[in-house]
Amino acid sequence: MTISLKDAAARIRAGELVAFPTETVYGLGANALDPAAVAKIYAVKGRPAVSPLIVHVASVHMACSLVEQWPREAEALAQAYWPGPLTIVLPKKAIVPDIVTAGLPTVGVRMPDHSLALALIREAGVPLAAPSANRFTGLSPTTADHVREIFGDAIPVLDGGPCRVGIESTVVSIAGGTITLLRPGHISASAIAEAVGRAAQEIEQGGAPSREAAHAAPGMHERHYSPRTRLVLTNDPDPLGAYLFRTHAARAARAIQMPEDAESYAAHLYSALHELDRQGLPVISVEPPPDTVEWAAVWDRLRRAASR
Repeated sequence: MTISLKDAAARIRAGELVAFPTETVYGLGANALDPAAVAKIYAVKGRPAVSPLIVHVASVHMACSLVEQWPREAEALAQAYWPGPLTIVLPKKAIVPDIVTAGLPTVGVRMPDHSLALALIREAGVPLAAPSANRFTGLSPTTADHVREIFGDAIPVLDGGPCRVGIESTVVSIAGGTITLLRPGHISASAIAEAVGRAAQEIEQGGAPSREAAHAAPGMHERHYSPRTRLVLTNDPDPLGAYLFRTHAARAARAIQMPEDAESYAAHLYSALHELDRQGLPVISVEPPPDTVEWAAVWDRLRRAASR
């Protein structure tokens, strides 16, 4: 069910869920300050309580209303990359319900670079807690049709067309002057380092979370971003299956050639996987991308998608 901006904002204020577009993927949004509304996100997605949610804001002022501190590093990153696909994790204020942060004392905030997402936040008058609008561990949606395929009419959708970036935001934590990359994304660790005047090696890398403890960021589950069809990384595809490739063509029942640069590849990745997932084939083979810094975010998504 497609709805208007005013209807979407009214539903958010009433404690309901709405799927909405960002430049990364479609989000499943609720009033971030309403614990009961946020609980609906976890229930609908089947998301474990240890996985925190990102809070989407329409301004730095709104972000500052949610966090205890706004250090100079946060200001530098916001100046460089907001609105944009960057989530900044900082100590939270008590106004942010614990259910949003999986009980952690920190919250991830982001200003999306999509005019309709920003308009929705402003019209609703509240920040939006919003993971990707999919089932937990499933493929993220990058079109309104993807959301409808996943949820049918159960979730109303604010349709803003295809997502431009196509994979989830970079997530960085700022604590005591230490900057930690928790999830790779469109904005690289070196770009973050440059924005805050650090050397690239000064940006720490977040480790794998435990299964039981709260995760420092979303997207850290071992299996994530997965199509229903089994996915494998290989240069030798099953000829009866589907094949996603850049340069190494091979025989397959259904094949899609992807762009050769990392940014364009990322923008098309989920859309291509959704298309191949509909084919009902036994396996989706994916040609492994280059093992370089530029491809770190794509590698992260594919590695988790292939995990079983």
